Amino acid sequence: MRLTSYTDYALRTLMYLAMNRDSLVTIQDIADTHAIAKNHLTKVVHQLGQLGYIDTVRGRSGGLRLGCEPSDINIGDVVRHTETDFYMAACFDGEHQGCLYSAGCNLKGVLGQATDAFLGVLDSVTLDKLIPKEPRRTAAAAKAVPVQFRPVRRKAA
Repeated sequence: MRLTSYTDYALRTLMYLAMNRDSLVTIQDIADTHAIAKNHLTKVVHQLGQLGYIDTVRGRSGGLRLGCEPSDINIGDVVRHTETDFYMAACFDGEHQGCLYSAGCNLKGVLGQATDAFLGVLDSVTLDKLIPKEPRRTAAAAKAVPVQFRPVRRKAA
């Protein structure tokens, strides 16, 4: 199972907001931190706002924040809202016809069970379980570039 980048961006946005609950953050902050195009992230944020996962504050000093407690955000629900389909194979698509094995094939049932198991695991997780338990990183710390060390050159003896 592979999630779309849209869902990936939605989950990263929620995690970032959960880790920075003490202040409003901007879409640009999240985009810069995760190297995501701002216009793609804007669409994700819009949907998350419509779903009630985040609140948006307009204006010069506006930004984003979680719309509810991290423990109230179920990851399975987020994935279901942000993924367009869960077609594991062509036979899941009702418009796709012509499989030679469809009359006696068990593959669709097995893949359906696998998808249900995948979503079942996600249903057992809330946003608070995904964020680090260590002190929150600020937006500036998340963007900080680590210092690179240069090897010491020794003179030949």
